[in-house]
Amino acid sequence: MRAPDPVPFATALRFWLKLGFISFGGPAGQIAIMHAELVERRRWVSERRFLHALNYCMVLPGPEAQQLATYLGWLMHRTWGGVVAGTLFVLPSLLLLIFLSWLYIAFGELPLLAGFFHGIKPAVTAIVLHAAWRIGTRTLKNVALIVLAIAAFVAIAVFHVPFPGIVLTAAFIGVAGGRWQPRYFQLGGGHAASMTVSAHEPALIDDATPTPEHARFTWPRLARVLSAGAVLWLVPMGLLLTLCGWQHTYTQMGWFFTKAALLTFGGAYAVLPYVYQGAVTHYGWLTPTQMIDGMALGETTPGPLIMVVAFVGFLGGYGEALFGETLRFAAGAVAALLVTWFTFLPSFVFILAGGPLVERTHGELHFTAPLTAITAAVVGVILNLAVFFGYHVWWPRGLAGGLDGLAVLLTTAAVLALFRSRLGVMQVLVGCGLVGLVAEFAL
Repeated sequence: MRAPDPVPFATALRFWLKLGFISFGGPAGQIAIMHAELVERRRWVSERRFLHALNYCMVLPGPEAQQLATYLGWLMHRTWGGVVAGTLFVLPSLLLLIFLSWLYIAFGELPLLAGFFHGIKPAVTAIVLHAAWRIGTRTLKNVALIVLAIAAFVAIAVFHVPFPGIVLTAAFIGVAGGRWQPRYFQLGGGHAASMTVSAHEPALIDDATPTPEHARFTWPRLARVLSAGAVLWLVPMGLLLTLCGWQHTYTQMGWFFTKAALLTFGGAYAVLPYVYQGAVTHYGWLTPTQMIDGMALGETTPGPLIMVVAFVGFLGGYGEALFGETLRFAAGAVAALLVTWFTFLPSFVFILAGGPLVERTHGELHFTAPLTAITAAVVGVILNLAVFFGYHVWWPRGLAGGLDGLAVLLTTAAVLALFRSRLGVMQVLVGCGLVGLVAEFAL
């Protein structure tokens, strides 16, 4: 069988737009959708090239599924292909979350929505726990990686080590391990060396397809990408500083979410503790309960889970009435747009600047060993997030306020549904939400 014909840009654009509307299920589900569509059905890219791009995206801070879409769009259709793919992956979710955030603010205290959220929160706890298990079973293939995951959990849960410090430490361990004990730090935790890629039908961008001209590394091109990225960050930040001042909520949001985008590795589940620490504890833009509710909304909408930042921004802008009492919605919408811009801009720069270098590193251990170590550490961090959510869901008013029995039962049911019955995330969320709704009116 011959390789597929070249894909017109319009055809790719329609696919990326469709993906933006159907990309449910968190990072794993979104990557699975892209794999099924691009590797298996359409054969636009081979399995090996797809996984190599994914490895790079997992090393980066930020949402790996959105970065993978950007990378593949760039590989196929140059810079504009990457920009379109990455933007359309986010845009439907952003618009939907602005609308849902307003509904949450306006009607969240009504019994109908309150009951639904009461049921969803335990499901979110189970989903995060399931994410830790899913990534752990795929990554923790030997004692060294298991110990690394446990150490990361203890570091963040007991000693409150900042997440960026945990990731950087894991990366250094991966670099050293890749040199001195490589069998423990290969992809798959030591099993990658024996893996072989099975025979497959030829893809448009196949294993042996030469790197396209636009994807080859040159210093002038790198300088252009970095310069464009710097301008796209400096102009809005400069306007915020000039018009609002450093202490203004919008300026602080831009700065905080820039740091979140640059310093948090391991995908959305890993970035959430950092966002919680800043948005809830430091700035007070929303409450712990609202943060969990935002996580629930993020799980029920398409697009990357990190789009919960749009919810955080909307509540912060709306709650502070930055444009006055009559324009709260506008203040919230502008804040959501700002935090989305500053959160995702680095991801585009990472892909467009680093992609040509990645295309030169197929199968090199010095590139993949830090990835393996970081992913192992992220398992421990995500497990800590599940514990954090579980505490706030089971004891919503603190330990002195008593245990929420319904939350315990729903969390247990959601865990069983995900682990034993293998139900999908949306099925579990809707089911738990309906139980919470019935309980709200029955009790």
